Amino acid sequence: MVVHALTQFHENAAAIDWWRRHLCRLLLWLTPPARRRALLAIAALWVGIDATLALLAKHKALPIPGDSLGAGLVVIAQFALLWVVYRAAANFSSLPAAMRRHPVLALHSSYWALLAVLWLTPPSAGLWRSVLFALAILYPLLLWRCSYMLLAGQYGRMAGTGFADHLFYLWPAYGGAHTPYGNGFAYLSQREAKTTEELARAQLAGIKLLILALVWCLVLSVYNGIFYGPGNELTQVVGGYTLGVPKMASMLELGGKAPVGLAWASIYGELFERVLKLAIKGHIIVGVLRLCGFNVFRNTYKPLLAESIVEFWNRYYYYFKELLANFFFLPTFAGLGKALRKWPNLRLFASVFAAAFVGNLYYHVIQDSASLAEGLVYRSLSGHKSHAFYCLLLSTGIFVSMLREKNRRGVSPDSRRAPRLVRIVSVWTFFGLIFIWNAGGDATFLTRVYFFLGLFGLA
Repeated sequence: MVVHALTQFHENAAAIDWWRRHLCRLLLWLTPPARRRALLAIAALWVGIDATLALLAKHKALPIPGDSLGAGLVVIAQFALLWVVYRAAANFSSLPAAMRRHPVLALHSSYWALLAVLWLTPPSAGLWRSVLFALAILYPLLLWRCSYMLLAGQYGRMAGTGFADHLFYLWPAYGGAHTPYGNGFAYLSQREAKTTEELARAQLAGIKLLILALVWCLVLSVYNGIFYGPGNELTQVVGGYTLGVPKMASMLELGGKAPVGLAWASIYGELFERVLKLAIKGHIIVGVLRLCGFNVFRNTYKPLLAESIVEFWNRYYYYFKELLANFFFLPTFAGLGKALRKWPNLRLFASVFAAAFVGNLYYHVIQDSASLAEGLVYRSLSGHKSHAFYCLLLSTGIFVSMLREKNRRGVSPDSRRAPRLVRIVSVWTFFGLIFIWNAGGDATFLTRVYFFLGLFGLA
C-alpha cells in the first residue's frame, strides 16, 4: 500500500488538494485553456524560427538562402504554409470534393509537387527557388502535424479556434521531431485540463513522468556501463565490473563471423537499450506536455512486459503507432470494407501492411528531405533497403499476432500453453531479431543477413 501510494501520488486526492492549495494563484491563472495555448503559441514561434535557422545553418552546402533576407523569407514562407493549412482545415466544408475525401493525401501531394518544381528548375533560377528548396527540407517536419490539423477539420473540431490554438503543436515547445507527441488538436483538446483540479492532476502526472525519466537515465547509465563497458562512476558501486558486450552496430560488421554468444547478447542488449532510451525521451516530452495541462497517454508503457507482438507494438512507441494507424491502417481498412468484406483476414493483412510497411517506410524516406530536394530519389530509397526488410518483417509479425489475438478471444489467459515468461521472452526475441535490419551502422543488407544466419550456425 505504501509503495502504491508513493508511485501513484498523482492520483492521490490529498496530494492533488495540497498542490491546489499551495499553487492556487498560479493554477487559477493558468487554468483557462486559451491562456495556456497562447503562451505555448508564443513559445512555438520562437521554436519554429530557431529550428528553421538551425536547419539552414546545417545545410549550408545546399542551394538555400545564405543571407538574413533569404532566411527571413524562409521563416515567413513556412509560417505562411502553416496558416494556409489552418485555413483549409477551418473551412473544410468549402474545400473541393476531392480534397474533402482525401485531405491528407492532398497535403502530401503538395509536398511532392513542391519537389517536382525543384527537380524541373535549375539551381540558378533565383532566390525564389532557394526559398522553396529550404521549405522542402522543412516540410517533412511539419507534414504529420498538419495532417492531424486537417483531420480535425474533417471531423468538425475546428469550430471556435484560431491559428494560435493550433500553432502550439505545429512547432511544439515541449519537444518531439517528426512524430507528433499528443497526436493533433482533436486528441489534445480532449485531454486538456479545464479546471484547477484537472490541471493539478495533469501536472502531478507530469512530475511523475519526469521523475521516472531521471530514474531510467540512471538505470541506462548503469546498464551501459555493466553490459557494454567500460564502466563509469555509477558502476563503481558494483566494483566496476563490465561484461564488455560489443554494440550491435559493431557486431553486424562481422556478419556470419560474429561469435554466437556475443551476437545473441548484443541482440537483447540493443532491444533493452532502445526501450530505455525511447522511454526516457517520451517521458520527458509527455511529462512537459502534462505540466502544460494536457494529460495525454505515455509514449512508452512497459513494452518489455508485453506477451504478444501487437501488444509490444502498442506499448513501445505509442504516438508513432497512432500516426501509422490514423493515416494508413484505418483509411485502408475502411476503404477495403466493400471490396474485401468476404475476406476479413485479407482486409486485415492489407491494412497492417499499409501501416507497418508502406507507412513506416514512407515516414522514414521523407526524413531524408535534403536528398529528395536535390532529386537524389534513388539514393534515398536505396539507403532504406535494410529498413524496408525490417518493415516487412514487422508487418508480418503484427498481422500474425493480431490473428492469434483474434482467435484467442474469449479464451482464459490461464489456458494458454506457453508460460507467461516464455511468451514475454518470445516477444523480446522477435523484436531483437528484426532490429538487425533497423540498427544503425554501415553494415550492408547482405552483411545483416549473414549475421542473422550466423546466430543459428548457418553462415
